[in-house]
Amino acid sequence: MSFAVRRLLSGEIEGQEHIPSAGPYIVTANHLSLIDPVLVTMTFGRLIRFLALDELFGEYWLLDRSMVYFGAVPVSRERPPLGAMKHALAILAEDDVLGIFPEGARAGHWGERPIKRGAAWLSLATGAPVVPCSISGTEGTLSLLEPGIHVPAVRLSVHPPLDPGSYIDREDPLGSMMDDWASAIDNRIGHWKREE
Repeated sequence: MSFAVRRLLSGEIEGQEHIPSAGPYIVTANHLSLIDPVLVTMTFGRLIRFLALDELFGEYWLLDRSMVYFGAVPVSRERPPLGAMKHALAILAEDDVLGIFPEGARAGHWGERPIKRGAAWLSLATGAPVVPCSISGTEGTLSLLEPGIHVPAVRLSVHPPLDPGSYIDREDPLGSMMDDWASAIDNRIGHWKREE
């Protein structure tokens, strides 16, 4: 874990050998905290352009500045995200890295939000692999459960990339890819999934 991340959080990072060395790819992580995009970007060591709900813009000055700095792409919750998807395709066409939280927004606990298929659609449309990333512990800061700033113990795991070519012949390619993504997250952090 980099020095900058250690100043913000305590914890561990594993699976960095699964990070592609070059080319476009789509980082897909579960989402618990506003700090997740920063943590993921620092772990991967490349600028990651995240899709972000447009309603986040204008809420907090520091958050606005960080989203502009990291080149966040606004996505509307109210309208079909045609503009955002077009922007995402352009990012991948430039061999850059796109970040998506398939839950669509922060969750209090992993497993309580439905999984959206946009990452799989972009992967199959461009050939860019999906790189699953599981995060636990960030629910302890800037989250729905704990809106204040704290120093939680965090565990971030990078999982083997999902190759879109292996899903083309499936009956439901998008659903199969996102099921595999969810399984990767479950296998790492399912033990702390909401139990109530």
